Amino acid sequence: MLLVENLNHSFGGRIILDNVSFRLKKGEHIALIGANGEGKSTFLNIITRKIMPDEGLVRWAKKVSVGYLDQHTVLEKGKTIREVLKTAFNTLFDLEKEMLQMYDKMGSATPEELEKLMEETSKIQNTLELSSFYNINAKIEEVANGLGLGDIGLDKDVSKLSGGQRTKVLLTKLLLENPTILILDEPTNYLDFEHIEWLKIYLQNYENSFVLVSHDIPFINSVSNVIYHMENGSITRYKGNYEDFQHMYNVKKKQLEKAYEKQQKEIKNLEDFIARNKARVATTGMARSRQKKLDKMDKIDKPREKIKPTFEFLEARAPSKIIFEAEDLVLGYNEPLTKPLNVQLTRGLKIALRGVNGLGKTTLLKTLIREIKPYDGSVVLGDYLEIGYFEQESSNDNNNTALEEIWNEYPGMLNSEVRLALAKCGLSNDHITSKMKVLSGGEAAKVRLCKIMLRNINFLVLDEPTNHLDVDAKEELKKALQTFKGTVLIVSHEPEFYMDIVDDVWNIEDWTTKII
Repeated sequence: MLLVENLNHSFGGRIILDNVSFRLKKGEHIALIGANGEGKSTFLNIITRKIMPDEGLVRWAKKVSVGYLDQHTVLEKGKTIREVLKTAFNTLFDLEKEMLQMYDKMGSATPEELEKLMEETSKIQNTLELSSFYNINAKIEEVANGLGLGDIGLDKDVSKLSGGQRTKVLLTKLLLENPTILILDEPTNYLDFEHIEWLKIYLQNYENSFVLVSHDIPFINSVSNVIYHMENGSITRYKGNYEDFQHMYNVKKKQLEKAYEKQQKEIKNLEDFIARNKARVATTGMARSRQKKLDKMDKIDKPREKIKPTFEFLEARAPSKIIFEAEDLVLGYNEPLTKPLNVQLTRGLKIALRGVNGLGKTTLLKTLIREIKPYDGSVVLGDYLEIGYFEQESSNDNNNTALEEIWNEYPGMLNSEVRLALAKCGLSNDHITSKMKVLSGGEAAKVRLCKIMLRNINFLVLDEPTNHLDVDAKEELKKALQTFKGTVLIVSHEPEFYMDIVDDVWNIEDWTTKII
């Protein structure tokens, strides 16, 4: 279905892809995995021809339709969700239009023309029936409800949707298009738990091929049968799911380490022999022979250790017993999103906030920390609060480098101190000097976490912190939250991440005024 050979690509002097080869066979369910910044999204952009590689071949099979979940796609203001979803069937609507025009021509056609028109309309009618054209509305309802769009209302204007709802619309449209190849870049990031389960079953039963980029290990395990691992500019293929990959990767890594150590020992012995014998007439020939062997040796590169982040939150003095108290609090902007809430949070508790997208989880967080005003009611914050707020997304047009981003907030820090802080978060020198807008989602998230970790806090407010983070970073963040003695309020769609951390789960679906 897809063949990639000898692909090379660099960006800003940094090698992203180094002589990479890749193949996608019919029916394969591929997970493309790797740490943040390894170039997964770049690779997807190259195979979908959004960017050109420096060198190499990308060849798709003939008559292949490729559907790409691109979260930066703009949805047209004024269109409803249903209207956007119907565009998935534009080809079929065009065929129907063509068929109706042929029917109009039949009244004035000659017998020969009529026969030809009858034959053409029959073919189109057959195509429409095979494509279930006359059941489009039922198909739209089925997939839309599976991903939770029915809860929002298919007649809602797409310009009024939250980021998560927008992603659901794009994903639903893509699945309705039913392309030969699906390319999904972190599709579970903005999905709620129940809708992730629906997508999991859908992909398990998907007859065509797909390429999935994700850091959600349980999801990868359940839907993939081939793993491609990106590391240090190369891509390696493994048969099986993530667990199979982990086992084979660890075996291969140990073999490489042993081979490297063995070769280093051999090199040392050869060099010692050459140094001791090259000056002696009797042994100079043997020394030359050893030198030739050394020169011809295919050197094994030392296995590079992946930069692993270490996260730690600095704790401020203890705040008052009550962190916040909401009295008859109503969330919303132009209309109320919730019933009046009367809720309080006590010092030291760690709470997860869950509920389907669009019900106001982010709005609640921003209202509680007084970033936006309540629709109605009030929030009273406790004394001596030092809040660390992690926003779900960063700006797409931020021209600051990662270094400048930290420096702007902490101008008193030395260059070396800023670099060390970013390095602790798992960012290399290349990342540190890159502009925020060109960093991957995971790298940008690490910069935002770094900002929080440089000051003393006692109340952590985290909005989907695991979106885009790789496996190692997630594990490290979990450890940091478990050891943090302050208060935590976290929004996350990953129960396997937060259930070991929190004392309680608040479900915003219990507070909403919407029908769900």
